[in-house]
Amino acid sequence: MSTYMPKAGDITRKWYVIDAAGKPLGKVAVEAANLLRGKNKPTFVPHADCGDHVIIINCEKVILTGKKLDQKKYYHHTGYIGHLKEVDYRTLMAAKPEFAVTKAIKGMIPDTVIGRKALGRLRVVKGAEHPHTAQKPETWEF
Repeated sequence: MSTYMPKAGDITRKWYVIDAAGKPLGKVAVEAANLLRGKNKPTFVPHADCGDHVIIINCEKVILTGKKLDQKKYYHHTGYIGHLKEVDYRTLMAAKPEFAVTKAIKGMIPDTVIGRKALGRLRVVKGAEHPHTAQKPETWEF
């Protein structure tokens, strides 16, 4: 018996909705990263892009456990000398919760061509409504 190798035409992509309300940020990010890469499928191979589309709703209601809201920082550099900016997650979650969730998921996806394509299938939405009802997404429970 030979090993199954999926081809581009054999891959079927489904749509999933993850409700992040009241769930820890890391747990939501792990589930989304696994769905984006296709690791939940029996036909998963690391060299092929076989992941699904993921919509995350209620991203502003995700929780950070412990003292992470005050102690965890987001750093970015402006490109000028000495301009390293830092923002704590309390203000980041208040201002841009979509960015915080996307950044957590991006850290769990490999930095390759396949990983960048997988991140293109991620949609993070503030609130309970999303504009992708025509794709008939399934609810993903974990």
